Amino acid sequence: MRESGKWLAIAGLAVAVALPSVASAQDTVEGPEVSWRVSTWGKERAFTAGIEKAAELISERTDGRFQIEVVYGEALSKARENLDGIRIGAFESAMYCNFYHPGKMPASMVLTMPFLQLGNWDVSRDVREAVMNHPILKEKIDQWNARYYMSALLPQYEFLGAGDPPESIDDWDGLRVRAGGGIGQAMEKLGASPTTVPATETYTSIDRGTIDAVSLPYTYSHASYQIPEVSDWFTSNMSPGTTECGTVLNKEAYNELPEEYQQLLEDVKEEAYQAQIQAYKEIDKVNLPNFREELTEITYDDAQIERFKEVAGQPVWDEWVEENQDDFDAQGLLDFVLEEIEKAQEKYEG
Repeated sequence: MRESGKWLAIAGLAVAVALPSVASAQDTVEGPEVSWRVSTWGKERAFTAGIEKAAELISERTDGRFQIEVVYGEALSKARENLDGIRIGAFESAMYCNFYHPGKMPASMVLTMPFLQLGNWDVSRDVREAVMNHPILKEKIDQWNARYYMSALLPQYEFLGAGDPPESIDDWDGLRVRAGGGIGQAMEKLGASPTTVPATETYTSIDRGTIDAVSLPYTYSHASYQIPEVSDWFTSNMSPGTTECGTVLNKEAYNELPEEYQQLLEDVKEEAYQAQIQAYKEIDKVNLPNFREELTEITYDDAQIERFKEVAGQPVWDEWVEENQDDFDAQGLLDFVLEEIEKAQEKYEG
């Protein structure tokens, strides 16, 4: 087992990353005293940099009258039960990951489809915002007495694992992997056995040998949960896809806010997103060299990647549409996502 302090330091680095605040140049927003809590899991890390920045800016712009506290460690609710807590008003806001409970967020699972082109940060932000504002997503989240606020803009996923490294696509056959949503379905196509273990349980699961590999947002999340301590290898170019995690607001709590505070929540989002992106970039600068020093790096050639896409790309998309078409217009939603990706790529990538 590797020295834990090294990886704790890496995980904690993202917390200090933030962009210069422009709040001081803005007019103070007048309003009543309001105190909100955000339920989440784990510790402060790159994943939470966006909502932490939003909370900081909101406090600054209101001279501390509107306070948002991000409560960690599942102190308010288990990660899988955050939507339940939002529905009953146990807290005003919560973070979520759609694949923790796909039955609760079936439409949001469209963003877990393998090989969606969301690697560009600006493309990812625009597409995720468009999806959160799609009528189908709004209708589904409304059933939980909630409204979407912002995405955590998760990076592309990769795997860290223990034991013999999967040096070819065929070597995944029989492996037990932590992979949810469309990525889990894609891995199943390769013969792996996927499970949706919460991120907070991944270290113990791989340490005890109940799973062989962990798929998490690369690289910040692996380091945040100290997965390198119990791993022997990592993939660096598999890029099977990503998923959707972020923050929702209790509708009643939101509706009780004065309009000035509701607008402020929107006004701070862009700077919060930039802080989120910067946190991911800065953590990669530290993690990648350490991963390469401590672990065996697995890269796949173009032929292997193309085979992976052929076996586990479009077939997974088609199955997802078939499974959900009776509940909502799954094909229409998938087409919308692909159109938004193309639109954003033209905007940012030329």
